[in-house]
Amino acid sequence: MTLLTRSILAQIFAFALLAGAPAANAADLPINAFYGHFQGSGIADNSDSLDFGVTVRDLDVRISSEGPGFFVEWTSVIRGGGNPDKPDVRKRTQRMSFLPSGQAGVFNAVGAHDPRSPLGLSWTSIKERTLTVNVMRITAAGGYVIQTYDRTLEGTGMRLKFTNVSNGEPKRQVDARLVKVGD
Repeated sequence: MTLLTRSILAQIFAFALLAGAPAANAADLPINAFYGHFQGSGIADNSDSLDFGVTVRDLDVRISSEGPGFFVEWTSVIRGGGNPDKPDVRKRTQRMSFLPSGQAGVFNAVGAHDPRSPLGLSWTSIKERTLTVNVMRITAAGGYVIQTYDRTLEGTGMRLKFTNVSNGEPKRQVDARLVKVGD
């Protein structure tokens, strides 16, 4: 390979790396960029995973417009525990609606304004390619739980990173990949 060929290949490689890198001051995406139906799976890592292992989760996420705002609906199918030949299967679905807050990229959850209520205090925000939903609840014992769902658009789908923190201690994390399967 000649020196000229190596130089050209090096330039092409450097350009490809730069083209795939996010801009230093990338603009936040509009909410409609996140609209769609996404499906995938991930692994949940609990604070007791060393003793009880990890669990597999199948995930279904829908994000769409609703009146002047939008909704996020997600279903988790959790497989773990029980008999290894027939593990326990649990299915949970949640749906939250959001309205613009008056601050760019920040939305308030409809009906979720009190951290002492079952709905908690909830809001969402957009930073670059990530839609983050936060849910904060005060427990009956006076402690707190904060759940954070980061949904980052990547390629043909999204990456979901979920964290559950109780009284400052991480209790559960889920890392999943989802593919866009519809609008």
